[in-house]
Amino acid sequence: MAMGFRAKRCRYWGIIILAIFSWLSTKAQVPNDDIEHRRLLKAEEIVFSNTIGCTVQRNCVDESLTGKCVEYHNDQWFEFSPETPGVYFVNISGQSCRDTRGVQLVILTGEPCQTETYQILSCTSLASHDDIFVKMEALQAGKPYLLNVDGYLHDACNFQLKVSTRPQGMPAMAPPAIPLKDFTTSAHVKLNWQLPDSVSATGFKIMRREATGFRNAAIGGVPVSRDSYGKLLRDYSFTDTLPTPGNYLYQIIAETTAEPVLLYQEWKRFRNYANTPKWYQIPLEKYPKKAELAIAITDAATGKILQRAVIRKQKNKPQQGNVLVNKWQAAGIQTIRIEIQERKKGKTVSTVSFLVELED
Repeated sequence: MAMGFRAKRCRYWGIIILAIFSWLSTKAQVPNDDIEHRRLLKAEEIVFSNTIGCTVQRNCVDESLTGKCVEYHNDQWFEFSPETPGVYFVNISGQSCRDTRGVQLVILTGEPCQTETYQILSCTSLASHDDIFVKMEALQAGKPYLLNVDGYLHDACNFQLKVSTRPQGMPAMAPPAIPLKDFTTSAHVKLNWQLPDSVSATGFKIMRREATGFRNAAIGGVPVSRDSYGKLLRDYSFTDTLPTPGNYLYQIIAETTAEPVLLYQEWKRFRNYANTPKWYQIPLEKYPKKAELAIAITDAATGKILQRAVIRKQKNKPQQGNVLVNKWQAAGIQTIRIEIQERKKGKTVSTVSFLVELED
């Protein structure tokens, strides 16, 4: 019995030690964390890496060269020298990250760690986990090209990287900013786009991603069409139904024999105010019990009266100040003005007025 117990205990501790070793191995910096140990890439070679625990050599990067595209937090380095000249693609795939941000990529030339010699060829920062490719045109045989991969805003990511003559995934292109004012109160949206003369497409893939989601999803396709005379049609459309309120990025990918082309990007903001009651509580705490209060609410932009009320302040009833704002949001009103007059014996003794932003 004692020997059996010791054997079980040894196996138990062995499992714990193995688990600790595995955990430490995932936390260790990759060897190419420093530029002098950069990973040399071969065409078509798949490299597995991660940004976990990486640090930045500040004397080897210059954020002024990349503008707002990249802020370095946990970068690592690669180098690629093509054996033959031509067009190559940096394919990043299989991202698995702590946050929704994903990795970002900078491609440059110059002497390692001599930032004054750097020339930025490409900067990609997409804030998603999509499989993407970045096109590198007219590369010179034997010339070294530096690749810097960083976790976007310190995101910790596992990923795959391959330099290839064939693209994989979606073309990398930064999405537009989410509009602050425009939104739809209908779940049904329609997309319209055109096929330019410069793109020879066989069809279109419709991609959609909610702003807090990790990846785009293909939700449909549209074939390239011709009219009864055989002429290629240039105008296309697609109708979709949004599943829940939120901010959705649509991307239209033209499928070609050479490489996918991103033709169109647009955010659709869906707000279902009718089915989601939203209240604003007017602050009435400072007014005494039984105070007579005249409340007027107007559209701050137009001055239109939205609601008037005269109430008597009651003790321990904060719900007296509750105002339902759904219908105003649905009408596109962004800001309201609230005016409160305190009255005694028919005379106004105090007036306060303030603005309230109707947040999503």
